[in-house]
Amino acid sequence: MVETRQRPGRDVGAGRKMAGRVRIPGGHLITYFAGGALTALLYYVTLVAGLRLLGPAVPYLYVVVASHFLTVVMVYPWYRLVVFPGGKESWIAGYLRFYVVGIGFLVWSLAGLPVLVECAGMPILTAQLVLTVTSVPLNYAINRGWAFRGRRS
Repeated sequence: MVETRQRPGRDVGAGRKMAGRVRIPGGHLITYFAGGALTALLYYVTLVAGLRLLGPAVPYLYVVVASHFLTVVMVYPWYRLVVFPGGKESWIAGYLRFYVVGIGFLVWSLAGLPVLVECAGMPILTAQLVLTVTSVPLNYAINRGWAFRGRRS
């Protein structure tokens, strides 16, 4: 049986309250990993679609950039509302900080993919998976401490 604790009336910003919200120990990490899984799924779907549709006509790194942009636009609401709720700043300011963090990891992909694909001979999707997995802990720390600061009680 999972123990829960109830924190009625917790302030989540902008004067709203979350009456009766049930908190599960480790629940924040669960929502973060669920968000990460959603992000990875959407990213890989857009990347695979782009690579298949555009084929060799467009270099794969351009497809990576486009897939990254589309994914960040699609997943920001999940992170804002579910993973790091309670922000008091505007959605646009929060999105811009979220995207700055994403740009750092896009650079990680753009630097690592040619090394893994062209030098080590890995398939593009396998190489991207390696880079994604290695970035998760740092991504969490930066998002929690900076991009979504002030969203925890």
